[in-house]
Amino acid sequence: MNMRKQLLTWILSATVVLSDAQSQPKPEPKVLTFDDAVQIALQNGMLFNQQKNNLELNQIQKTSNILGLGPTLSAQAQAARIDGNTFNNNTGQVVNGIFDQVNGSINANWIIFNGFGQVNRAKQYSNLLDAQAFYVNRTAQDLINIIAGQYLTVLVDAELLRIANENWEALKKTLEQVKEQVNLGAKSPVDEYNQDSQTKGAEITMLQAQITLINDKALLTQTLLLDPAENLELVKPDWDANTIAADNIEFKPLFESALKNRGDYLRAVKNEDAARFGMNAMRATMTPTLSAFGTLYSAYNHAHGDTGVRPFDVQFKSDNLKKIYGLQLNIPIFGGNQNLQNRTNFIQQRVLYLNNQWTRKNIEVQVKTDVLRAYENMQLYAKTYSVTIDQLKAADLAFQLETERYNLGVSSFVDFANANRVFVKAETDKAQAEYRLMFQKVLVDYAVGTLKPEDFK
Repeated sequence: MNMRKQLLTWILSATVVLSDAQSQPKPEPKVLTFDDAVQIALQNGMLFNQQKNNLELNQIQKTSNILGLGPTLSAQAQAARIDGNTFNNNTGQVVNGIFDQVNGSINANWIIFNGFGQVNRAKQYSNLLDAQAFYVNRTAQDLINIIAGQYLTVLVDAELLRIANENWEALKKTLEQVKEQVNLGAKSPVDEYNQDSQTKGAEITMLQAQITLINDKALLTQTLLLDPAENLELVKPDWDANTIAADNIEFKPLFESALKNRGDYLRAVKNEDAARFGMNAMRATMTPTLSAFGTLYSAYNHAHGDTGVRPFDVQFKSDNLKKIYGLQLNIPIFGGNQNLQNRTNFIQQRVLYLNNQWTRKNIEVQVKTDVLRAYENMQLYAKTYSVTIDQLKAADLAFQLETERYNLGVSSFVDFANANRVFVKAETDKAQAEYRLMFQKVLVDYAVGTLKPEDFK
């Protein structure tokens, strides 16, 4: 008996909790525009931000190699006390005692010629910096393209869910009408069963559309690193599909523009140039090197107990001052392993240059393929959108007429169901064609390389 009371109490409390949870108002959806989605993606994109950090490293490497074209200048100073036998520069004798010594020097060295090795090295890193900048730009465009595809998918899913829900609601009303007509004897019970089956099928389609929307929205929130539990409401961009369809674009100008703007192609060009300069710089390690050098040196010496020590100013500024300068020519003749290593490094750089040539050629073909595909898809999506408009008008009119005929008992349920199916499919085709045409402009800009992250701020 106590067990039954406890079970009844638990069921009642669970029912109260469930009813309270269901009665609580749902939080307001968070509006997410396409521009907002792009900005969030650029802020949270791991690869994009990593490449921006690498860009700073490339800038430092470029600056370092440009400064390497100038002379090197260094200064040295030393102060020491020696207790023991030491050669005394003042007397020219070896003395035993405590000896203080201070010396300093300024050294300069400037490579006048080394086969233009440093010049080529500076050009190499300058091109590598440009290549990294193009890569950062293309990485941003890759991210925008991914977000555009996922955003488009969610918008289409939401539109298809709306169409499926409206169709289900309409069929439910038709089912009620058929039930009343069956009760009045105006229709056969078979029509009620057929209508009920069609209504249940529409409900299943609506539920499947809802599942698809949930899954695709979850993928978008994962890409944007947003809270998946947050209720997002995506906003249709204010782009006019008719205006986009009317754009008169040609393939040749698009391809020419792509070769000037595609970050991956320009990066390949700069990497090829950088590899060529790197090869030339490595070749310079096997050529003679002419450099100029100069040293300004002075010292001060003091032996404890020596009463005839010259003052510091006299020693350091006059007596012990030395100036050494000249030219040095280094000609590699035979260095064993070092010469062999230099030649190996040169061959490696030459292979890298040749491989970068093939990479650039491959990407050029890829760019042309991408632009051609985006261009042709743009034309076909524009035609498809135009056809779906006419298709929807015809299907709508046919469905209205068939509904009247069915209500009057002139046509069969099969004809009515087929007209409804054609109308729903026409709505679906039109919605998909419109959204795909709208976002195809983004895909064309992506293929050409003219997508700009700042346009979505």
